[in-house]
Amino acid sequence: MDAELRDFLSTLHAEGAARDAAENDRLRRLRNLEPATAELLTFVLRAARARDIVEIGTSNGYSAIWLADAARDTGGTVTTVDVKEWPGVVENLERAGVSVRREIADAADFLAARPDASVDLLFLDAERTEYASWWPHPARVLRPGGVLAVDNVLSHPEEAEALLSLIAADANLVPGTVSVGKGLHLAWRRLAD
Repeated sequence: MDAELRDFLSTLHAEGAARDAAENDRLRRLRNLEPATAELLTFVLRAARARDIVEIGTSNGYSAIWLADAARDTGGTVTTVDVKEWPGVVENLERAGVSVRREIADAADFLAARPDASVDLLFLDAERTEYASWWPHPARVLRPGGVLAVDNVLSHPEEAEALLSLIAADANLVPGTVSVGKGLHLAWRRLAD
């Protein structure tokens, strides 16, 4: 990542944190990914050589920018999905100079429509209480060797518990939680026999 993009992301994160601190309605907060978590997630993206990357939860585009910058190294593409259009997202993506496919859609419907084994990295950063209702699609869409990443599992363990139980029960997934940011849960899909 070049210095100019890193500076822009730092500013975007600081502005998001200030906005969130002043916003009483949780659903209107940007809830951007922590920078250390973004660093780890993009390292995983590169290590997995992820090419088809899907993010659920666009917000102001902060994490999509991180993912798209890393996807340049793998020749990948990023699709970000949200139920609504957030103010400033288009401008932020353009200013960052990254290419991101944006979908305004219900995540459950979007994932259900994806073909089996079609996603290299699936990043869930939306309404945690809904994730379990999307099952089995988050696991089904992962290609062998693909990664499912879930943010905020340590900051909101009760909201992530149902999904983490489903992941733990899936013999095709190798899960683990990393104590970075607000807690990043990673699950690797085993390679086919």
